[in-house]
Amino acid sequence: MAKNKIAITMDEEYIEQLDAFVSKHIFQNRSMAIQEAVKEKLARMKCTRLAKECAKLDPAFEMAMADEGLSQDMGEWPEY
Repeated sequence: MAKNKIAITMDEEYIEQLDAFVSKHIFQNRSMAIQEAVKEKLARMKCTRLAKECAKLDPAFEMAMADEGLSQDMGEWPEY
């Protein structure tokens, strides 16, 4: 994946915490730490969005859609 440089401004408190992780060799450098944090945040936001959209579904309607035609289909299934 191609990488681009960006400049960010952060509170000194967060920079100190990043530097502590780098000094403990948890991350190779600040950029790697920030990249990992952004990646995790974006993944969590995707999951949250999916959960919100799923919450909008009507369980009774979804069950009816899943069961529709099931009795016909079961008669066509081979015996085991």
